[in-house]
Amino acid sequence: MEPIHSAEHSIYFESGLSPLKDIINQNQYSKIFVFADTNTSALCIPIFRSFLDEMEDFDIIETDPGEENKNIDFCIGIWKTLLDFGADRKCLMINLGGGVITDMGGFVASTYKRGVDFINIPTTLLSQVDASVGGKTGIDIDNVKNMVGTFSLPKAVFIEHTFLTTLSNREMLSGFAEMIKHGLIADAQYYETLKNSDYKNIQPQEIYRSVQIKNKVVTEDPLEKGLRKILNFGHTIGHAIETYALTHDKKPLTHGEAIAIGMICETFLSVKYCNLTTDELNDISKYIFSIYPKYKIKEKSFTKLLSLMQSDKKNEGGQIMFSLLEKIGNCNFNCRVTSADILSSLNYYNSL
Repeated sequence: MEPIHSAEHSIYFESGLSPLKDIINQNQYSKIFVFADTNTSALCIPIFRSFLDEMEDFDIIETDPGEENKNIDFCIGIWKTLLDFGADRKCLMINLGGGVITDMGGFVASTYKRGVDFINIPTTLLSQVDASVGGKTGIDIDNVKNMVGTFSLPKAVFIEHTFLTTLSNREMLSGFAEMIKHGLIADAQYYETLKNSDYKNIQPQEIYRSVQIKNKVVTEDPLEKGLRKILNFGHTIGHAIETYALTHDKKPLTHGEAIAIGMICETFLSVKYCNLTTDELNDISKYIFSIYPKYKIKEKSFTKLLSLMQSDKKNEGGQIMFSLLEKIGNCNFNCRVTSADILSSLNYYNSL
């Protein structure tokens, strides 16, 4: 498949990471660092080495896995490690891993000595179709997602299908939620295609279409002043539920599981605020429930969830802002929604 060109870099879909060595040779980097968590280091670095058996001159920087570690304390440790290794402004950071790694690695690279080059090699479905594309970097503050970050473009992104063989079905399902979102906000035909596909066996062309959709949106609105906000469909409520579950549940939700819940709730709100039809609401709710497990949103959490939504970056003038569906394949943004209706959407989800 042809590379997708995004602003000042390209997203490559060639097998074997073949253009990577050319990029490294052309830029003559002083040092190369591969940033990964301990899980990715064990499962994916062997694959990485097999593709680039001639490239041995790099240092590995490891961190603990999990969203709970995407914070400033871990970043300070990485900055100190780069200093200890003598990293200068001509070094390269290769972020090899899921969304936590590409988010945090991009943030570290974009701020170390006011910015060094980085390349994203996403190894999860979620990071391939979402986190690694678009130039957003970020870390969490007090478990609120991505409250500190930058807009900083990678030198390149490499989507390599082989890495998906290391994932569990649950991890595949997590990434699949973002693909569903892409269809719902921008391509009704793609949404129908996904309804007939198997999330356990995602095809490269389906990933390619998701990246095309996201890239088109972020290219038109790189700094999230307008259109790019549609990519947040399902995320205002979903992020709040994900954050709450991370701190209160014995088995926290994955990002995709939380976004699936958020999409159902925000589809419910779309009926009232954007004239989405009830048939479309029923279609979306039925489909999501056919593949995602039911989750009980505890009533005692409602006040805290509203508080978390108030911290969302997209809010304006103290009002919670949503991106909502006008119809399947078309999304509006900057929709003001009352707290009462948000609570109604949570109750709607619980009633299903």
